[in-house]
Amino acid sequence: MATTITATHKNQLSRFQSLIALFVLCIALAIMTDKFFTAENGLNVLRQTAVNICIATGMTLVVLTAGIDLSVGSVLALCGAITAGLLKNGIAIQSMDLFIGFTILGAVLAGILVGALLGWFNGFTVTKFKVPPFVATLAMLTIARGFTMLYTKGQPVSNLSTDFAVIGTGWWLGIPVPVWIAALVVLLAVFITQKTKLGRYIYAIGGNETAAKFSGINITRVKITVYALAGALAAIGGIIVTSRLDSAQPNAGMGYELDAIAAVVIGGTSLSGGKGSVWGTVMGAIIIGVLNNGLVLLNVSPFWQQVVKGTVILLAVIIDKAGDKKE
Repeated sequence: MATTITATHKNQLSRFQSLIALFVLCIALAIMTDKFFTAENGLNVLRQTAVNICIATGMTLVVLTAGIDLSVGSVLALCGAITAGLLKNGIAIQSMDLFIGFTILGAVLAGILVGALLGWFNGFTVTKFKVPPFVATLAMLTIARGFTMLYTKGQPVSNLSTDFAVIGTGWWLGIPVPVWIAALVVLLAVFITQKTKLGRYIYAIGGNETAAKFSGINITRVKITVYALAGALAAIGGIIVTSRLDSAQPNAGMGYELDAIAAVVIGGTSLSGGKGSVWGTVMGAIIIGVLNNGLVLLNVSPFWQQVVKGTVILLAVIIDKAGDKKE
């Protein structure tokens, strides 16, 4: 009986460990700086975290299948650049004396479509050619970054429309628009993982791919779909960043995969697959956002910020592996 009670308490503690960590972090920062606990700073944290939530949500779906996607930062940059380029310059076909202009909606949808296609290619490479996800997405990281440089010629695409800027800088009902976008992304992902066959298949593949295959699950289709979703969500993050800066920067998104993976791991999703949740990732992303914000308010060197984030990721993975051993 005592063993059962102890196990129950441990399960409850592990379920809320991200929330406990966030609470402790907020208290510590509130003590160290009086600029932290303000409404303005809170909304600023949420706005800055919105992009990572979008990317990390897609990363969660991939990691749940025991995969990884290192290309999200480069995909973000390329899709942001394509969206900005289509919006500002359209497509000119000189041989046919044809010009195709794009509305904001058209440019945004085109950017998301490109992200989904890049993600689809990642999934296709992983499933059809049996390339390890780490290698396949590392290659895409370089490919997408190269295409970004080619498309932009290494120069920012700036001076976009004021209506487009609303996506990254606008407000609705007193809350930044990027936060609303991130909330919709999270709700969609929660619905997929908890209420659909695809969600059940994702967890089944991550838990035991061989058993999932013998149970009739189309492994290839599920994995390709998951990577395509991750690419589309990275594109949404890229559109938000581009809108907020009013410029598509060729080097945008560098290091974003680090924050996304950190959010996933800190949120309790196992890198071995089959265990975790989107809600946990949201908590992990908020923790990363609060940590970044707190380090800036405390005037910590950007170089030390990287050290701190790397250490946090390492500790989260160690805790995750320790939990797997106990099970």
